[in-house]
Amino acid sequence: MIVLDSTIVNVALPSIRTSLGFTEVSLVWVVNAYILTFGRFLLLDGRLGDLFGQRRLFLLGIALFTLASLGCGLANTQTLLIVGRAIQGIGGAVVSAVGFSLIVKLFLAPEERNKAMGYFGFVMAGGGTIGVLLGGILTNALSWNWIFLVNIPVGIAVLVLCFYLLPSDNVETSKERLDIFGACTVTLSLILAVYAIVNGNVAGWLSSDTLGLLGISVVLMAIFIYAQTKVKSPLMPLGIFKNRSIAVTNIIAVFWAGAMFAWFFIAALYLQLVLGYDPLYVGLAFLPANLIMGAFSLGLSARIVTRYGLKVPLALGLSLAAFGLFLFSFAPLQGSFFVYVLPAMTLLGIGAGMAFNPMLLSAMSGVAESESGLASGIVNTSFMMGGALGLAILASLAGARTESLIASGIDPLSALNSGYHVAFVVGALFAALAASLSALLPSETSGSKSSYSSVSH
Repeated sequence: MIVLDSTIVNVALPSIRTSLGFTEVSLVWVVNAYILTFGRFLLLDGRLGDLFGQRRLFLLGIALFTLASLGCGLANTQTLLIVGRAIQGIGGAVVSAVGFSLIVKLFLAPEERNKAMGYFGFVMAGGGTIGVLLGGILTNALSWNWIFLVNIPVGIAVLVLCFYLLPSDNVETSKERLDIFGACTVTLSLILAVYAIVNGNVAGWLSSDTLGLLGISVVLMAIFIYAQTKVKSPLMPLGIFKNRSIAVTNIIAVFWAGAMFAWFFIAALYLQLVLGYDPLYVGLAFLPANLIMGAFSLGLSARIVTRYGLKVPLALGLSLAAFGLFLFSFAPLQGSFFVYVLPAMTLLGIGAGMAFNPMLLSAMSGVAESESGLASGIVNTSFMMGGALGLAILASLAGARTESLIASGIDPLSALNSGYHVAFVVGALFAALAASLSALLPSETSGSKSSYSSVSH
């Protein structure tokens, strides 16, 4: 349900835009409201689970996500939908952060735990595939509201089953304190930065509003970083970045996420608004890439890592994704699916499927077992934050290009397509930069390849 909701909305974006009167640029907030809160609460929720009980927090997260889905489905204004998506992100972060810990807690035997993690990974990959298809079917047959309302019966069923199946918490008293100040400052910093970028075309890039918000964002981020060196239980212990694998991988994750979200967001708009696909056909257009990514998650990626290590598949996968995004930048107003869409989608599916597992494994390379959860949480947070900022930048660039061409007399549809081309090119540059950064990762030994394989399985 959580993974499905991150993809199901992309297919319905044009319908949501028309129904609630979003502009091309403000539509970004339907996606970013979710990923900003999701990314920021991942680390905090892991600590909350340790302090207050994983079962209790998991049930709370499911309940919050389900209620927020109801709010999104009934939303009749832009504000209500964006607020509902933000609350969904908090609930989704709770469930995701605690879910991994619950698997470790419930399955003690290594064989059973590996099997459970395999199922978990397969369902996550399947959620993305089902999301794009279900989004198209529901939007086409009913309305965009049902992409959120469909979560309600699922959420209720999960709550009922968890009450019976999950063992009670046995929480030991802990002297750790939550870094609430850190969570608030970094969240506000990123929200202000995204808002300034999204609103830059309207307010002016050199206006006092834009520069002022960006300045406050930088100050808040500096305060967050300084505070992390002083508090006893920091939200993000900065010492972990002394590990070169973690430091480089997190930078890669930021740029890669910007490219990924460009693909999901901009490609869905191009297919529907430029090529005129209905929501169902948009979902079907994304299906090949999602199936390819699912195939990689079922063990193909692990075999590649076993043979070639991390750097080669990471660099190659990101390069293929960059080429796929670059191909999209040539898509014309009446582009053929088999000539302009399918090749790019295929390359993106192969590239994403090949790169994602090595990226996560690289983030945990050389990390003590006690810090593996923290390392995983940090790279996932970097991925979400990179996606939010990258999407804001790309949508603003596309909007600026479109407005400029319309002002010069170009017809609106051609101007819109040209704006998307700019976003695809910049997204391709993000992916190419991420690919080049993989060369900075530490060299691997043959022994390390075997250990990567055991972790990925």
